[in-house]
Amino acid sequence: MDQFTRTIVRGAALPTAAVGAAITVGAFALKGSAGGVGALIGTVVVVVFFMIGQLVLGGVLKHNPQAGLMVAMTLYIIKIGVLLGLLLALQGTTLFDTKVFALTILACTLVWTACEVVIFSRTKVLYVDPDNVPPAVQQSSEHLK
Repeated sequence: MDQFTRTIVRGAALPTAAVGAAITVGAFALKGSAGGVGALIGTVVVVVFFMIGQLVLGGVLKHNPQAGLMVAMTLYIIKIGVLLGLLLALQGTTLFDTKVFALTILACTLVWTACEVVIFSRTKVLYVDPDNVPPAVQQSSEHLK
């Protein structure tokens, strides 16, 4: 895993897990064990799904940066589809509070996305590989120094 992917995973997963933990404590207090379990499962689902997506995207960007946008959009559509399917499959369950589960997923997704936006806006990513400069360009830049 490269440094940029590590920064995104750490910078988004930790705040998301913290918000999820706060929601879980609040749900335990307000809705009992069913609410707490729903919030905990929702937090785990978001952190795991989005972390896997970021790790896959980081691997693709490392080996084929041209496919990055296509893979990012595909991963986003897959994540939303899987989350929708999960919500639909679990909508009638009595194991936990499904409303708390859904609201936790929404809150954690917003936190993860906001953290990614902040990280992307503050991180400078080289879009030119400095080690891959043609010899003619290196020679002409040395003459300018």
